[in-house]
Amino acid sequence: MDNITHTGAELDELDRIDRQIDIDAPADRVWELVVRPGWYINDGAVEAEPDLRQDGDVAVVRHPSLGEFRFRTVELDKPRYAAFRWVGSPSRDESTPSTLVEFWIDERDGGGVTLRVVESGFSGLADDPAAWLKEREGNDKGWLTELAAAKAFVEKNAPAPTEHS
Repeated sequence: MDNITHTGAELDELDRIDRQIDIDAPADRVWELVVRPGWYINDGAVEAEPDLRQDGDVAVVRHPSLGEFRFRTVELDKPRYAAFRWVGSPSRDESTPSTLVEFWIDERDGGGVTLRVVESGFSGLADDPAAWLKEREGNDKGWLTELAAAKAFVEKNAPAPTEHS
C-alpha cells in the first residue's frame, strides 16, 4: 500500500468494510452468536466457550494467542441488529478512536438468514491515511474468515431436523 494515493471519495469509501454471508439457520440461532461481544476474536473458528468477562459496561475477551480485546455494547435489537464499539485496552485511554462493528440478521425467502457486518470509522484511527488503511486491510480480510467461521459454527451447532411422517 506504500506510495499509493487515494482521492477523498476513495478514502470515504474505504472508511468502512461491508461483508455478508448466507447461513442456513434461523435468526434466533444466529442472534445467539452475534450478541456475544467479540465472538470474532479467534483463530478462524468460533470458540464455543470463549474467555469472556464483564468489566463494568465493557465486555473483555481474552484469547490465548491474540491477546485481550474490549467491547462496549452500543445497541441490541433482538434478533435483527447488534452494534459494538471496540474499546481501548486497559493500558489505553477509552477515548482513543475506535471502530464501530454492526451486524444485521435478515431472514431469506426459503429459510435461513443473511448475516451482514459493517465495520466503520477507520479514518478516525489515525491522521495519516496509510496508517488506518493498513489497519483496515487486516480487518477486511478478517471479516471474510470470521463470517465463514460464524456460518460453520451456527450450522454445526444447529439441532438436527426432525423427521415428519
